[in-house]
Amino acid sequence: MKGYYSRKLHSLLGVIPLGAFLISHMISNFKAFEGGKKGFEGAVHFLNSMPLVFFLELFLIWLPLFYHGIYGLYIAYQAKNNVGNYSYERNIRFTIQRVTGVITFVFVIWHMYDTRFQIIIGKITHDDLGATMHNIMNNPVLFILYVIGVVSATFHFANGLWAFLVSWGITVGPRAQKVSTYICMGLFVLMSVLFILAMTAFRSSEFQAAATAAIDVVKTVLS
Repeated sequence: MKGYYSRKLHSLLGVIPLGAFLISHMISNFKAFEGGKKGFEGAVHFLNSMPLVFFLELFLIWLPLFYHGIYGLYIAYQAKNNVGNYSYERNIRFTIQRVTGVITFVFVIWHMYDTRFQIIIGKITHDDLGATMHNIMNNPVLFILYVIGVVSATFHFANGLWAFLVSWGITVGPRAQKVSTYICMGLFVLMSVLFILAMTAFRSSEFQAAATAAIDVVKTVLS
């Protein structure tokens, strides 16, 4: 039973609430593609107008994220080759899951530094987020790194959801697990596409009306 409950909690937090946070983040960012600058700003204002938003984020996002990320790094460090226990395809996904977990953890910290942390220290406001993302997305190197980070995050979530369904006894038997594989990998593709479409939308000149503070933040990151 050593580590059993820790791994169960790690698995649960990866789906609820962090999975819900990733999906909501995808939807709010996709508003940039669907509704332009006004659509994105409306989504940002809606999320930040929720009652007790600080405590909701603290207990439903940051603390679960901290636990899931740190314990996930430990799991990745302890991971061993499992070719003898799983099929070749599952073994590949097992390895990719660990790699994308590390990439996602680093990416989330970086992204939060570019956005939420800058708001906390007063460098930008919520209204400057679109302009900040515009400057990041129009840097070719940062755009590629963001694509890698987003694809890693969506795969890690979708494949983690598949593993969650198996480990919690929801999908029992080869047929159920095969069907859930198709569903979860389809979710991975869908979420990746929506995130990347949102990223391309931020490249539009519509978001270029940047506050000086937002531009300074990006220049500081790039320098």
